[in-house]
Amino acid sequence: MQFKQIVGQDAVKQRLINSVNENRVSHAQLFLGPGGSGSLPLAVAYAQYLSCEDKQVDDSCGECSSCRKYQKLMHPDLHFSYPFFAKHKDDTALTFIEQWRDAFIANPYLSLDTWRGYLDAENKQANINIAECHQIIKKLSFKPFESTYKVLILWLPEYLDKSGNALLKIIEEPQPNTLFVLVAQNQDLILNTILSRTQLIKIPALSYSDIKDHLIEKYNQTEPAAAEIAYLCNGNLSDALTMLQEGSNGFHGQFVQWLRLCFANKGIEVMAFVDQLSKMGRENQKNFLRYGISFLRECCLILSGAGSLVHLPAQELETAQKITNVMNISQAEGIISELEKAHYHIERNANPKILFLDVSLLIIKLLNLSIRQRAET
Repeated sequence: MQFKQIVGQDAVKQRLINSVNENRVSHAQLFLGPGGSGSLPLAVAYAQYLSCEDKQVDDSCGECSSCRKYQKLMHPDLHFSYPFFAKHKDDTALTFIEQWRDAFIANPYLSLDTWRGYLDAENKQANINIAECHQIIKKLSFKPFESTYKVLILWLPEYLDKSGNALLKIIEEPQPNTLFVLVAQNQDLILNTILSRTQLIKIPALSYSDIKDHLIEKYNQTEPAAAEIAYLCNGNLSDALTMLQEGSNGFHGQFVQWLRLCFANKGIEVMAFVDQLSKMGRENQKNFLRYGISFLRECCLILSGAGSLVHLPAQELETAQKITNVMNISQAEGIISELEKAHYHIERNANPKILFLDVSLLIIKLLNLSIRQRAET
């Protein structure tokens, strides 16, 4: 992975390059950034630059023996640790290394849900177990094999439980020329004992223009389509690519139909619609809810008098303006809250039919309250 392959983050790239060229590489670093910001590919590009045999001014060469091995994630001095869904107590990250390489090479901006799709996860919870902690200690106890540095990239240290304290000594007193990079999204979920032993590097969410330009240049999207996805994904390139793959336009008609059925309180038709939603598949259900949340947030902007900030295609904007005639901010915020809860529960394998029926009834209640309030006034 080269820095030039990573979208945006120019300031962070320059900081990392300078740390190598000025010989200021801290042995334990925490790359902290929101999902889809590029923290993981930045960590890999950083490690590749550190090991490159012919470093350029602003990037690794991409052609030397070390870079070629890094591009396949098969360098003997590059190691990964990540959450997995263990079937046996002695399973470690090495058990799933082939799937990990396939997942990263296919999409360096992968999310935990994307990673789950490469594994036979069933209903198991992701974690980094004690066996993996012992494996990390073993990996980092040896000297580098080919490069100057031995590198371990630990993705999502939030999934380390108290067994992660076994890593404290190796993090604090590693072998010479050992680099330990943690790639995290939520600082509050990381063990404080580990957090205090790392140098923090904050990685911001990608900008609207960075994502829009990337979708136009690499995926040949029209400017209006790229602009819509870039706005809805809130700086998360992983979400943007999911929307691009699944298509966000198809959810507009479905979501508006759902609102209309709930507004009219058509119980039988709502039941039939819920049955359709329950058969969409988990990823499509999550994208459907995500679209609804984003769409209603645009409606809230209109209701707040900030229509100039709305980024919706003409047809969807017209629908949003009609909806704001029968819905106030309180109702819109209430529905958004219920959709966010539903998204959370879908991620955790809730029964979709029961969940969407429950959400439908809550939306009906909120919208009918709006009708009664207008009638009273």
